[in-house]
Amino acid sequence: MWQELTNQMIKGDFKSLARCISLVENEVPGYEAFLQTLQMANTTIIGITGPPGAGKSTLTDALIESYVKDHKKIGVICVDPSSPFNLGALLGDRIRMSDWYNHPSVFIRSLATRGSMGGLHPKIIEVTDTMKAAGFDYIIVETVGVGQSEIEIAGLADTTIVVLVPEAGDEVQTMKSGLMEIADIFVVNKADRPGADTFVRNLQQMLAPAFHNKEQEIPVIKTIAFQKEGIEALKEKIENHNSTQNSQRKNWLQAEKAYHLIKNIRMKDINKDELIKEIEEAGNNFNLYRFIEKYK
Repeated sequence: MWQELTNQMIKGDFKSLARCISLVENEVPGYEAFLQTLQMANTTIIGITGPPGAGKSTLTDALIESYVKDHKKIGVICVDPSSPFNLGALLGDRIRMSDWYNHPSVFIRSLATRGSMGGLHPKIIEVTDTMKAAGFDYIIVETVGVGQSEIEIAGLADTTIVVLVPEAGDEVQTMKSGLMEIADIFVVNKADRPGADTFVRNLQQMLAPAFHNKEQEIPVIKTIAFQKEGIEALKEKIENHNSTQNSQRKNWLQAEKAYHLIKNIRMKDINKDELIKEIEEAGNNFNLYRFIEKYK
């Protein structure tokens, strides 16, 4: 089964790719061997993050259109909020991108966060690598926009884009120690709104101290995504960033992914419900540090 699906996926069959992703998500026997045999293409992963309402999905839609016009093959992973009832994706992003649902050069997959606090799916690395093996030119990963904990995207994407809007002045202050530090590119979307130029200047001033800790300046791009304005300038900055990445940065990305996967393996046998049960049984004799000793 796995070999046949792999062969069809490599040939560009989206149904086989979707099936492989589902099998990996659900840890169907054989998925680990499947992942170990994947041949990774040199695919650029673009992470798009930022607060709710910033227009991340509209920006993603505009990027898809532009890349398709360049005859590129695009994969999109939309990490949607989970349903509180079944932990499935609410699929809001896929509705916004419905124009591309049946396009032969675009594959869109919605994943649920399944309660993950990082704004990403627990199997996001494995899913992304599966898609890389399918030969996409670009893979865009759009996260749910939950706040500072979303810095997890920095360990996945080759280029991380943080999307803001002109009204986000107060939010930027609170994000300074989180999203502000992981951005490779800032996008000020809805730049036709009042105060956009002032916001861009303030953002650039705020970023000035960070330039000393980066190999290159962090660009700030103005866009009006629903009108497709600023998209070409954004694509240019994405290409510039990718072309200047050194081996140290690439090795750091791989180390982050390896750390995440190893942590998941080590924690696989830990069940919170079982922990609660054991703590209840311990009663007044419970000591947190004696309790965790057996798990070391």
